[in-house]
Amino acid sequence: MRELQIAENEAGQRLDKFLAKYMKKAPKSFFYKMLRKKNIVLNGKKASGSEKLAQGDVVRLFLSEETIDGFSDTAKNAGKVPGKAAGKAGEERSPFRLTGSDIVYEDDHVLLLNKPAGILSQRADNRELSMTEYVIRYLLETGQLTEEELRTFRPSVCNRLDRNTSGLIAAGKSLAGLQELSRLFKDRSLKKYYLCLVRGRVEESQRIRGWLQKDRRTNRVTVHQRKNAPEDLFIETEYRPVSIIRDATLLEVHLITGRTHQIRAHLAGTGHPIIGDYKYGDRRVNDRFKKAYGLKSQLLHAHRMVFPEIAGPLAHLSGKAFEAPLPDLFSRILKEEK
Repeated sequence: MRELQIAENEAGQRLDKFLAKYMKKAPKSFFYKMLRKKNIVLNGKKASGSEKLAQGDVVRLFLSEETIDGFSDTAKNAGKVPGKAAGKAGEERSPFRLTGSDIVYEDDHVLLLNKPAGILSQRADNRELSMTEYVIRYLLETGQLTEEELRTFRPSVCNRLDRNTSGLIAAGKSLAGLQELSRLFKDRSLKKYYLCLVRGRVEESQRIRGWLQKDRRTNRVTVHQRKNAPEDLFIETEYRPVSIIRDATLLEVHLITGRTHQIRAHLAGTGHPIIGDYKYGDRRVNDRFKKAYGLKSQLLHAHRMVFPEIAGPLAHLSGKAFEAPLPDLFSRILKEEK
């Protein structure tokens, strides 16, 4: 017999959903059969599976350990993030490790992190680690999360940055944090500002709009002035020049809508592509910066987040702004290109 006590991050969900997370490989029919036979009970009583769980509830599994483990993904595999991950041929990959210097802000519900360029926000496949896995490892190592808790609750990054874009990324540590951050990103009430270095002189602020069309085969987007297909997405980007250096301009960009490659493609469409961006940019200019500075990624950095007035578990963040410092190479280029 195994006894499970419902914690804060597990409360509010149906019993059958909780069981499906705890024993991911078991079919739904198994749970309902065990509930009918009272091999699974809630607070000592027979349950149907539709009950909403509350913090402190006790679920008892009158099953063998072999049965439970056989239907479960082990927490170690689900949450363990080693210092190195094996690729196709077992090569060492991504030596990044989340430390205090990467944390812009932390409380019981959220983590705001300064993501380096070159790391995924969220995992694309089973071979490569992302910021979500590094967050989980950090929480495990600091004792804020246990492997047992990972069976039914998984902290996660809530917004995406392109692999080669650095800067602020938000992760939910608790269920309440995950839900509230996801809502703020979805309704666009959390304002996001970026710094980028673009080709040419930009002397006026602009608010530009368009329609974004994605080619899934090439993972490339194009921007049009009108909607050409039902799947085209409306985009809106606002920017202002911060400083002009030689034949380039440092822009602050307010991302009003948040679409794949929006800033990169939208600015390229104005004739001012981001330096270091080989997909949408100017190869000649990019090659110059690569040769001079060893630049390997676009000079695009998620610089600032501003929270709206909010109630609930994140009310203490109402109206607050957080900034992530520029990467050293970005700062060096700005200094030496003056």
